[in-house]
Amino acid sequence: MLSTARSRAIWQLSRRAQVSATRAYAFSANDKQEINNPNPPKDVPNVSKSNELPIETPHRDARIQESMEDAEKLRVQQAPNRPGIWSRSQNPRAQAMTGPRFEQTIMEFQPAPQAAISLIHKQPVRWTHERVVECDGGGGPLGHPRIFINTDKPQICMCTYCGLPFANEHHRKHLESLPETAYPLVAQGDAAEIPESQRITDEALGQR
Repeated sequence: MLSTARSRAIWQLSRRAQVSATRAYAFSANDKQEINNPNPPKDVPNVSKSNELPIETPHRDARIQESMEDAEKLRVQQAPNRPGIWSRSQNPRAQAMTGPRFEQTIMEFQPAPQAAISLIHKQPVRWTHERVVECDGGGGPLGHPRIFINTDKPQICMCTYCGLPFANEHHRKHLESLPETAYPLVAQGDAAEIPESQRITDEALGQR
């Protein structure tokens, strides 16, 4: 009876050791590598040198080609206006665009939308004399629930839905004296700015 119990305990201990050893090499979906791997895979360029040769295509008049340096730069850049990720849940582009599918791909022609988190900071401050302003994103199907924003503090107050910046005229001199601000205080003529002509509601500050 004692030998049976002892053998069972030994079996359980060995089983636990195997499970813990398996967990030590757990797979991480974020970096596509095994944790604590004694032989990690080598990093190899994912772009093909054959892309430097001119290639004819029926969809374009001119031949297409791309250098390896330019292709690698575009492959690892998260967005044209932001080099890295801006959320922990994002999969880095450098890890997503790997494998045989992208080896002979012209990276310049791949979808690369602008990062909205950077575009919104191109919007100039909406100045107001009111202590409380309201924002609905411009209304309509692309708007958001109407919220009220307090502009009492000497700072730029942004909408928590769409990110449009607001500030009180009483604090203009203070904000202009700062070395830098998260939003431009006046229009800079940037292509990403939302002009007043795109207003689709009658509210004083209700614009897209």
